[in-house]
Amino acid sequence: MAATYALLVDNHSLPRTAAFFDLDKTVIAKSSTLTFSKSFYQGGLINRRAVLRTAYAQFVFLAGGADHDQMERMREYLSALCKGWNVQQVREIVAETLHDLIDPIIYDEAASLIEEHHTAGRDVVIVSTSGAEVVEPIGELLGADRVVATRMVVGDDGRFTGEVEYYAYGPTKAEAIKELAESEGYDLSRCYAYSDSVTDVPMLESVGHPYAVNPDRALRREATARDWPILVFNRPVRLKQRLPAFSMPPRPALVAAAAVGAAAATAGLVWYASRRRNAAAQTAAARAMTRTLGQFARI
Repeated sequence: MAATYALLVDNHSLPRTAAFFDLDKTVIAKSSTLTFSKSFYQGGLINRRAVLRTAYAQFVFLAGGADHDQMERMREYLSALCKGWNVQQVREIVAETLHDLIDPIIYDEAASLIEEHHTAGRDVVIVSTSGAEVVEPIGELLGADRVVATRMVVGDDGRFTGEVEYYAYGPTKAEAIKELAESEGYDLSRCYAYSDSVTDVPMLESVGHPYAVNPDRALRREATARDWPILVFNRPVRLKQRLPAFSMPPRPALVAAAAVGAAAATAGLVWYASRRRNAAAQTAAARAMTRTLGQFARI
């Protein structure tokens, strides 16, 4: 009897685990922040020139990824752009347009993976460089347990000051993960992480199970050198159109049997390795850019 009780205690005291997901081009097919540019224009937050500039930034992001210098320039541009915005208005615009803009561009493979991790008893954490006002509603839509995102300073008048309080980028993502591991009791050696960008190498190498998803060239080289699995997600689909209908399963007790079953289920997902750039995808991005600029030019 004493031995049985000891076994149960050991099972339930297993260290908690989590799966950390970058957002843009890992869970969704576009930049989360730039996707809302037209909505921000219609809400009077930005002008037509800013819409065209963010459309171009979206094209660069989709066609070739963004390196460190490009990300820094984008941060500076977006910080200056949102200075003076009413935070509550931003949240209302995101809430009103979330399903129309984000739901159709969620990768089916990512949604399935989130379900699998939840079934295994793992927390799902979205870790994104985009602003919290955009990322938090998306995380809720996806059923994420926690969100780590960039936070802008908000003045006493309820408007963005243009200053950045916390920038969730590069090494700071890894630091946030380690802080979460300490506060939540995650065993990082048993945790998972997914990203498309070489700037997230610190995040990926901080866990025991790193995955490169739709990797840029630099991350592809890094993943190949380190023998990290490379995944390709290419099926955006509305969550409500997925079969079975997308819904978060009940969180199971964290027991050994559940962990083993989830591992087998995860291994059964259909992945394939890709070691070349997809020229067709870049052509499609260029065509999408042309269509987007045409639409904005008629606004």
